[in-house]
Amino acid sequence: MEVKLPEFDSVFSIDCVIFGFEAGELKILLIERNEEPFKDWLALPGYIVEQNESIDTAAERILYELTGLRDLHMEQFHTFGEVNRHPQGRVITVAYYALIRINGQKELRPVTQYAKKAFWHPVSELPKLAFDHSEIFKTGFNKIRRRLSYQPIAFELLPEKFTLTQLQMLYEAILSKKLDKRNFRKKMLSYGFLKELDEKQKGVSYRAAKLYKFDKRKYTKIFQSELTVEV
Repeated sequence: MEVKLPEFDSVFSIDCVIFGFEAGELKILLIERNEEPFKDWLALPGYIVEQNESIDTAAERILYELTGLRDLHMEQFHTFGEVNRHPQGRVITVAYYALIRINGQKELRPVTQYAKKAFWHPVSELPKLAFDHSEIFKTGFNKIRRRLSYQPIAFELLPEKFTLTQLQMLYEAILSKKLDKRNFRKKMLSYGFLKELDEKQKGVSYRAAKLYKFDKRKYTKIFQSELTVEV
């Protein structure tokens, strides 16, 4: 006997939590909304999934339309389905996250009227966001904190060539705590997947530091334990 499925009036949406690192600060990609509800509020890039598209296709389209960014590798990390999370009705949102290098990215420019602008905002100074986007951000932030302990995700945010100071600043920004300089460097170098270059920083007013690169092949070959950083 065929069971008739109930009819629902639910709508699906996508919200994107995109992290970047610049000038020693961990940043999050935000938009300024240009429509009600929450017009003029800051929010994560997000909008409604169309009836004729998949969730993944919608995520790519929405991020491009609201920020101008495309071809990013995004992953689903949570679904938010509180009944009253949207003031206009039942909207279930699927959240995606990505880690990108801000340097080298093209200018942020929405191609839709739904957003006034898109910009990078320091995570440490994040204001209250539209809808439940503050909760979505926190869930995404906790996701990358957990991943930091067992995957080399920090190197997705850093420039290709970086200093140990930049690496430590990124870890401190994600973990929200200070780390002992000597112990941190000893720990990172002991893993064996940082390649010291015969280069130093350029164009700095202070003593130029050595540059390093992440050796992904070496990491894949030798790494077995967790990336635990002791304070």
